Amino acid sequence: MRYSREHKQETHARIVRKASVRLREKGAHGIGVADLMKEAGLTHGGFYAHFDSREALVIEAFNYAMDRSTEHWRKLAEQTPPEKRFAAIVESYLTTMHRDDPGHGCAVPTLGPEIAREGAKARRAFAARLEEMIEMMADQVPELPRKAARRQAIAAISTMAGALVLSRIAGSGEFSEEILGAGREAALAQPERPVGKSRRGREN
Repeated sequence: MRYSREHKQETHARIVRKASVRLREKGAHGIGVADLMKEAGLTHGGFYAHFDSREALVIEAFNYAMDRSTEHWRKLAEQTPPEKRFAAIVESYLTTMHRDDPGHGCAVPTLGPEIAREGAKARRAFAARLEEMIEMMADQVPELPRKAARRQAIAAISTMAGALVLSRIAGSGEFSEEILGAGREAALAQPERPVGKSRRGREN
């Protein structure tokens, strides 16, 4: 049976969406192609009609997950007063809901360590999306010069992802909550302002 171009595109998108959830739940090496295709309601044999390799699917699924996170942050920022946007993103990230639902959460803590051991193509895709996330976060620190805002964004995202990983290791009890709280506190800590450079644009 021949399918239309639109049908193939819809099927491709469904595979990527399903794969992005399962990969975040199970890890990049915790689930095989056959299982991913079954999740999408397709046979293993149809895989290569949509992807050149398993790595190609992993990259697309990872990109999809990262794009959803960045878009979620952007929408949250649009709904929040400018001076509270950075804190709103941090506080929405380090929650028990996010901790307990890795399949629909940020891909950095779930897939980052595995992607770092993948091939150069996968790592480049990861790095590009990670930089977009950092730039978006830096946009929420307008009172700092751009380089300082970027450094704060990098530090915050590193803290957020690390705290989320540790909270998942700790489970769902008091210790896990303590880690989430400490992560929020650390990510929101105010860096020292550079003397004489209080406005963005003076540092290139």
